[in-house]
Amino acid sequence: MCELFAMSTRVPSTITLSLEEFSRHGGQTGPHKDGWGIAWYEQGDVHLLKEATSASTSRTIQYIKENPFHSALVLCHIRKATQGDVASRNCQPSLRELGGVWHSFAHNGNLKGLQGDPRFTTGSYQPVGETDSEYAFCVLLGRMETLWRPNQMPSYEARLAVVQAFAADLRELGPANFLYSDGEVLFAHAHQRHQSDDTIRAPGLWRLARHCAEGGVFEGSGLQISARGSEQDVVLIASVPLSHENWQPLAEGAVIAVRHGREL
Repeated sequence: MCELFAMSTRVPSTITLSLEEFSRHGGQTGPHKDGWGIAWYEQGDVHLLKEATSASTSRTIQYIKENPFHSALVLCHIRKATQGDVASRNCQPSLRELGGVWHSFAHNGNLKGLQGDPRFTTGSYQPVGETDSEYAFCVLLGRMETLWRPNQMPSYEARLAVVQAFAADLRELGPANFLYSDGEVLFAHAHQRHQSDDTIRAPGLWRLARHCAEGGVFEGSGLQISARGSEQDVVLIASVPLSHENWQPLAEGAVIAVRHGREL
């Protein structure tokens, strides 16, 4: 299965996202060699980099290592193909515009029968690639589009209700861990994933939350976050813990929402 990583912080931070450990999972010590992608929000826009190649050998990954960027919201994905060709169009995160903002999505799992199930219609959205993940994203936005108006963000409660119902429906089809953001709130749904003992079970995602009174630094495997001189809150979510700190497993079926580095 694929691997996911996301970060939400209180203030935009200098991020050295070397993905060193994460990229080793992507084809070196792990089987996730079929592509990778990273999306980070900045000033109302999204930067997206993705390749249909192993993250552990990517020159673009090396560029990211050597050129830290600033962001308060980041989503990453490393792919092990289950549906769709090994191609850029099937790499994640996926992006779509709705209500004048960028929405991003990344999924880990295998949703069998999704496209043929009448419960899952995509509204005015259509996938570009062949993956169940991108199709699921179009379904989610199809359900969201009645809430959004140009330059008018719907209430957090309304958005959360849609995400929770969507997650519950996906769980009936197979492992359905996903990350979704509308540029303000990061939603994460934890389900089941392929574990190191070759079983498919929970936890599907892990969480680490930190508060630093005067900025401070987080250092993990392939990740450094620095916001010196500013009070900082950080929430990290990953398929597997990326450091030796006290990562907490998310309960099976849990949907959490994070805004500005704090869980809502």
